[in-house]
Amino acid sequence: MDNGKKEKAFVIKDKRIFDESGEARAEDLKKEETAGDNKAAKKSLEKDDQARTQEDYFPEVTFSSFVLSLSTTVMYHLGDFPDPATNKAEKNLAAAKQTIDMLNMIKIKTAGNLDIDEKELLEGILYELMIRYVKEKEAG
Repeated sequence: MDNGKKEKAFVIKDKRIFDESGEARAEDLKKEETAGDNKAAKKSLEKDDQARTQEDYFPEVTFSSFVLSLSTTVMYHLGDFPDPATNKAEKNLAAAKQTIDMLNMIKIKTAGNLDIDEKELLEGILYELMIRYVKEKEAG
């Protein structure tokens, strides 16, 4: 193909910011440090926004929220909430009992270490869930 014209060669440039070992590429670090644009600042702000959004989504983890989370799991296993994938509410009494047993174990292990509100919450939830479990067991 030598018709007097030279073919232009093309160059492949690896634009990934990490090398094969997972380390940041030195040339990318230099570019980021010397770049006049605000890409690094923009990325940082985007990451902060994402982190803030995720933090806002999840409530603070407290003893009470933990107990409420486990009680919601029991109610799910008792068929109170549909499975998000199938949109069907199904009962799993063995799983409900296991989670109730976990709550009871937490009650025993934390005896004397809870404030009055935490103690009343745990005892009240346990009582309600055990009564509900017995009714479901007898009905099924």
